[in-house]
Amino acid sequence: MLAYDIRGRGPGLVLLHGMGSTAAGTWGTLADALAAEHTVVLPDLPGSGRSPLPGSPPALNDVACQVVAAGDAAGLDDFVIAGASLGAAVAIRIAALRPDRVRGLFTLSGFARPRTTLWLQLEKWSSSLAGPDADLDAFLTSLTFSGAARREASAAGTAEQIALALSLDVRCDLSAITSPALVVAAMRDRLVDPEHSVELAEGIPDARLAAIGAGHTATAEEPDLVVELLTGFLQRVGRHAPRTPRAVPLPSGAC
Repeated sequence: MLAYDIRGRGPGLVLLHGMGSTAAGTWGTLADALAAEHTVVLPDLPGSGRSPLPGSPPALNDVACQVVAAGDAAGLDDFVIAGASLGAAVAIRIAALRPDRVRGLFTLSGFARPRTTLWLQLEKWSSSLAGPDADLDAFLTSLTFSGAARREASAAGTAEQIALALSLDVRCDLSAITSPALVVAAMRDRLVDPEHSVELAEGIPDARLAAIGAGHTATAEEPDLVVELLTGFLQRVGRHAPRTPRAVPLPSGAC
């Protein structure tokens, strides 16, 4: 079971963080504003925050099912799911596997699979984890921030989360998503190129594409703008009811 925090009351909103981060690290600056009208659930992915790593490498289906279980434990019948970076891929898998639970999908700096440049950056990040902290900090700051900013310490399970990101491919999930989606590209992102967001938006049937002038850590660089985009999307899907699954081949392991 993943560790999670809950803020606010209202329709469900689940927020998923990216590699090496935590729920609070990615979404903490936005959570209170979003909790004004929503029940915000903030799970820590395996190896982050209070969530332990499993005995074997995390698998995407297992992580997706753990997130759904966290929503169950928080009392959510259905929810909008928002994911940043790796969290976006997890959110996509959940939206494909459980259209009966997901009212809307929001991605920020998301990717369906690691294209060549992202794959190389992730491999370099993984290799750098064994090196001096100063070198790692300089490398990650150059990738994740569009300007000078303070970076949080990497989570204990960062290597395993990077391995998960390197192994995933959710392109086949995209056409199975029946909920409305807002795909947000960070135009100054040096880690996940905006082309990844274009691929997501083109593959999801009911998706809109938006852009933000920030780096990979857009929630820290432009929190007000991210809140504006997400709040507008929440208003759009407020009356949307989850749909029954369509006859589309889905990955095995539905939860």
